[in-house]
Amino acid sequence: MKTLLVIGAGGFIGGFIAKEGLRRGYDVWAGVRQSTSRRYLDDDRLHFAVFDYDDPQAVGRALQEYKPESGKWDCIIWNLGATKAVNYQTFNLVNYQYLRTFVEQLKAASMLPERFLFMSSLSALGPADEKGYTPLSGATVPNPNTRYGLSKIKAETYLSTQSELPWIIFRPTGVYGPHEQDYLMMIKSIDSHFDFGVGYRKQMLTFIYVDDLVAAMFDALAAGDAVIHKKYIISEDRAYTQQEFRQIVAKRLGKKVVIPVVLPLWAAYLASCVSEWWGKAHAKPSTLNRDKYKIMRQRNWACDISDARRDFGFSPQFPLARGIDATVDAYLAQK
Repeated sequence: MKTLLVIGAGGFIGGFIAKEGLRRGYDVWAGVRQSTSRRYLDDDRLHFAVFDYDDPQAVGRALQEYKPESGKWDCIIWNLGATKAVNYQTFNLVNYQYLRTFVEQLKAASMLPERFLFMSSLSALGPADEKGYTPLSGATVPNPNTRYGLSKIKAETYLSTQSELPWIIFRPTGVYGPHEQDYLMMIKSIDSHFDFGVGYRKQMLTFIYVDDLVAAMFDALAAGDAVIHKKYIISEDRAYTQQEFRQIVAKRLGKKVVIPVVLPLWAAYLASCVSEWWGKAHAKPSTLNRDKYKIMRQRNWACDISDARRDFGFSPQFPLARGIDATVDAYLAQK
């Protein structure tokens, strides 16, 4: 039985990773902070490892306290990250410095795993071609234009210098599924007969259902050395317009009338600035901010997943309609 440590196990994706690890026969440790909710980590087969990422020495002590009998974990999935923050310093701390601290402590303790999978983001690549709509691919030169994306590419760059660490980097597009909150806001809006969009030019959106993303993680961990020190875009293998997304959700909700409301870019930018200012004034990260505006403004999120398909057989099983069915089922049950 291989051992697996999931860092950031308490988040939306983390619970699915832990569950799938158990299903696939791993002995799973859930890496959490003391304050982390364990709502979706209720399987009694799970081990828990509590880390204080702000204190390098405390991380080192925790590694020694929780390490498996073999002396180290066979695989580590790094799923910890901040997707919204009041300032860049927080993004840098959580998305880069915590990773660096943890890896340095692993090295000091001689506990480097056989596989280390890092969850980055498509935002690490920055804007794609918005004239010919060429998909983002492994050949795309990163040029992030958000604070979030900059923190992710900084973490990727650090890992790239760690030749002794057998890392794999995933760059998923928008992840959705039960318990996820951002797409839930869009579903709730359509449930209320309104669909809000930004900008009047064609926008191509991509998605990945959480089960497909998690399956890809374990397939990559189980693949041979061909995946080591490589970066992979993870997405469904087609893009959708905002209208197609709206129609799929509305059909599942049984809503015959949904009114599309499109904000001009200048209005969306103004709203983002006001929302971000309010968040800073109250020391709380706001969902709508200038980073989010840049993401909403981007017109082309199309992806080329041929590298992942070639190296570990990546084949998404949840087209958007099927994934929305499962997501809306969870939403209606909670509602």
